[in-house]
Amino acid sequence: MTSNHIETQAIRTQIERTDFLEHSNPLYLTSSFVFEDAEDMRASFAEEKQRNIYSRFTNPNTSEFVSKICKMEGAEDGYAFATGMSAVFSTFAALLNSGDHIVSSRSIFGSTNSLFTKFLPKWNIETSYFKVDEVDKIASLIQPNTKVLYAESPTNPAVDILDLELLGNIAKKHNLIFIVDNCFATPYLQNPIQFGADLVIHSATKLIDGQGRVLGGVTVGRADLIREIYLFSRNTGPALSPFNAWILSKSLETLVVRVERHCENALKVAEFLETHPQVQLVKYPFLPSHPQYETAKKQMKLGGNVVSFEIKGGVDAGRKFLNSIKLCSLSANLGDTRTIVTHPASTTHSKLSVEDRLETSITDGLIRVSVGLENVQDIIADLQQALTNER
Repeated sequence: MTSNHIETQAIRTQIERTDFLEHSNPLYLTSSFVFEDAEDMRASFAEEKQRNIYSRFTNPNTSEFVSKICKMEGAEDGYAFATGMSAVFSTFAALLNSGDHIVSSRSIFGSTNSLFTKFLPKWNIETSYFKVDEVDKIASLIQPNTKVLYAESPTNPAVDILDLELLGNIAKKHNLIFIVDNCFATPYLQNPIQFGADLVIHSATKLIDGQGRVLGGVTVGRADLIREIYLFSRNTGPALSPFNAWILSKSLETLVVRVERHCENALKVAEFLETHPQVQLVKYPFLPSHPQYETAKKQMKLGGNVVSFEIKGGVDAGRKFLNSIKLCSLSANLGDTRTIVTHPASTTHSKLSVEDRLETSITDGLIRVSVGLENVQDIIADLQQALTNER
């Protein structure tokens, strides 16, 4: 029996049971797999058979994890990686050649931006950027050698929303590969392939794991593109470990119930922050005050677990706020059961100039809150006392 319900897909998509008829799938902690005879070995390496050869290529645990993500995202195929950034790098490295060009949203994860500005130029691959409120300028950035249109939505850390359907139409018109980082939304809240994305990338380290335990990444989408990514990764070695794949596959079984509570808590936190006198701006996709509220409602089921807000007083106020936090965690991660707060201007994005930070909507007083699963009143109470103490 098959099901189109994402909760059932996340729980009931499993690799074949062994002769032991286990209910929960076992760990396959092996580096390699054996062959029946010389012909079996030859045919396997010739890819005349679909079977496991070496865990750098495929492994039952990683295959199960990828299969779940593919079903949840509506993708044809996928490949799992050791981290979210290895998924990002390997995807671009596999699909781009020297002389190719990328058009990207300016508001992207800091390490992805570093990849575009510091490393891909070594191979003569350049990137042109558009701001989230200037999508009408995308067409003017497209060159004869442009191959990829890239975006993340919601963005990190400013929680802006890009119209994926609009971007998908632009990519189709200009014959570009449309790649979306869907990390903040997860396969439950948003499916970019529905809006024209060719590939979807996740840092599984975040909400997919959901408990701050393991690292992982995955790219899913068109089978022909995944084939290129697989061949690149098979030879360069960024594969996800079987243990982490097993953890992440089990985590997907609770993704829906976890994310729904995350979103419920985050909306209440955002509504509280909007009323606080020390806060001059709050951005949460499902707040009616969000600049892209209607777009968020169109393409997302719920608003996600990340809230950004502008605290009065700039960088100094941001530092004081973090120093006053008692319950919440100060960490660079997000998507954990534990609420996490960061001040990007003095930490993750402190090496950027003020001008470059503002280009990505990172103001001096911006605080990012990854709202966890604690009782929401306890989360709000901690934010309340920290806002009071920073004055």
